[in-house]
Amino acid sequence: MVQIDNDAQSKSYPVRLLGFMESLTMRHRLTVTLVVHVSLFTLALLLAYLVWFDAGPVGERQKWFMKSFVLCLPFFLVVKLLIFGKLKLLRGGWQYASIRDVASILLASWIFVLVGFCLIIVFRDIPRWAGRVPIPYLGAYFNVWPRGVLVLDFLATVFLICTARLGFRLYREELRPISPEGLRRVLIVGAGDAAENIIREIYRMSVERYRVIGLVDDDPGKKSIMIHGIPVLGTTEDLRRICQEENVEEIIIAMPSATQKQLRRVIELCSGTKLNFQSLPSVGDLIDGRVTVSQIRPVDINDLLSREAVELDTEALGRFLRDRRVLITGAGGSIGSEMCRQVCNYAPARLILVEQAENALFEIENELVAAYPDISIDACICDIYDRDRVMQIWAQHRPEVVIHAAAHKHVPLMERDPAEAIKNNVIGTRNVADASCQYGCNEFVMISTDKAVNPSSVMGASKRVAEIYTQALNGRAGVKTQFKAVRFGNVLGSAGSVVPIFRKQIADGGPVRVTHPDMTRYFMTIPEASQLVLQAAATGTGGQIYLLDMGEPVKIVDLARQMITLSGFRPDEDIDIIYTGIRPGEKLFEELRTDGEGVETTVHSKILIWQSVPTEWEKLEGSINKLQELQNCPDRARIIAVLKETVPEYLPQNAPEQISHSAEMVSGDSGEQ
Repeated sequence: MVQIDNDAQSKSYPVRLLGFMESLTMRHRLTVTLVVHVSLFTLALLLAYLVWFDAGPVGERQKWFMKSFVLCLPFFLVVKLLIFGKLKLLRGGWQYASIRDVASILLASWIFVLVGFCLIIVFRDIPRWAGRVPIPYLGAYFNVWPRGVLVLDFLATVFLICTARLGFRLYREELRPISPEGLRRVLIVGAGDAAENIIREIYRMSVERYRVIGLVDDDPGKKSIMIHGIPVLGTTEDLRRICQEENVEEIIIAMPSATQKQLRRVIELCSGTKLNFQSLPSVGDLIDGRVTVSQIRPVDINDLLSREAVELDTEALGRFLRDRRVLITGAGGSIGSEMCRQVCNYAPARLILVEQAENALFEIENELVAAYPDISIDACICDIYDRDRVMQIWAQHRPEVVIHAAAHKHVPLMERDPAEAIKNNVIGTRNVADASCQYGCNEFVMISTDKAVNPSSVMGASKRVAEIYTQALNGRAGVKTQFKAVRFGNVLGSAGSVVPIFRKQIADGGPVRVTHPDMTRYFMTIPEASQLVLQAAATGTGGQIYLLDMGEPVKIVDLARQMITLSGFRPDEDIDIIYTGIRPGEKLFEELRTDGEGVETTVHSKILIWQSVPTEWEKLEGSINKLQELQNCPDRARIIAVLKETVPEYLPQNAPEQISHSAEMVSGDSGEQ
């Protein structure tokens, strides 16, 4: 830090001088630019004459200055200023001098040489070859021009103008004030165009914050090459060694097109080091490939787990949602609120928000009203278990599309209070489904979960019952509503999910609590899940259960280690990871489909259809009636027994008495995790 302070003091006077020069230039830009260019053009011509007549006697040198240089100078200045002005070289800011400016300076200088040679040929050489008397003034004027001076003047002009511009840029970049926080020693991962842009932009920052130590790249052939004076120190395999040897404090990942697998590899290589990680936005987020320092942001866990952007059939979604009355239950939740935003992008005639939590409803209503002022939005506080209230809302608004996202999703809580899962997930779903049938809704989309596949928890079993009920309604006599269900796994960043829980535990200094070292889950982002749900609903007919492609599974403990590393700590050293044991209802591995079930593809590569087996209506209705009778039953065993009658594949795991209150803040397990 002392060295940094000394650097700042040594730069203070030049920095003030530079500031004065820049302010003077800004006030009198054109005048200063003309004076500088006239001075440099004069010096270039003078150097050209000095070199050309250097071998002559002293007397000849005196003659050329008065009889040639002084006569030629006005023409050189006027024509050069016209050419440079036409090519807009008198407008550019010198602090942004680049290779493109050098190319323009070369072109302008070549044009001047060409003009000069043409004038000499036309007014001096041609008349002489033709035996005619030259035009008295012009012939005599161009007769004093040595051709060699034109070539030497070209070289001197290019050299002086380029040196002045690039020198000013370098002077400005080297004499920037240093950030009060000091300089951070930075290593850049990637040695391509993005890295080159990043280094250039770092040099252009008005305040010096970074000292780039070097670069690394997967290509070993790039080792030892220099980019803007910064060496490539090795490959990504050398990351850990280089960071330790060079005392690196921060890593910038300059790979906008890197896959999540590549990003995870970089993080894993740096595990155990106290480093901050920065990254460029993905290629899809960059405008015309432009990369600037302002776009650098901290690497987030979403970068390591999210997938490629979803390609949507916007025409199908438009037909599905545009100018229709859309109702969303659970509108204040993580998935429900994102559904609201996505639906508003397709201009529905009216959006009806149904939510039990008043604060969540208040927030999403205000957000949507501000963001989409042209869309009519109605917010309704409603517990979907209250059948009369549900019927009242449906009768008032007559929704054409219902997206049912309301549900109890936390596995351990529902194991402890299974009757609440029945009331909300089963009876609540029956209420909104029946209301949709009664009031002529066209489309009903139910948000389901992968935990409904071979369920091991009350939550998963209750969602499976809801699936079965809506599927059984589809196609019944007098029912015109098309019922669809969409299953997917854990959602990054949703309320109660593992990512915000881990983030809070890390912020508190640890420990990070994980249930089991082999616990594995599938993840997708909230926007991706919402978009695919809408896409599935827009492309299907009715009676299907859609499965979303969840990608590759992720170990929860690996997720915890990556989050600790991204936070600048060392797993198991700065932040401990402890295992609390599998909680009631949890599986080690979630399934995306049941063994032996028929799965079909759709027009969208990330959406599949599960061909479910129809359930006898009378039997199903009897089972749900039994569950309703047990809505406040304290006897967990009786509820489990009825659930197993309805969902034969339901196999409860772990007893609820094993729940430990100290283990609540662990790797959460919820339907939208």
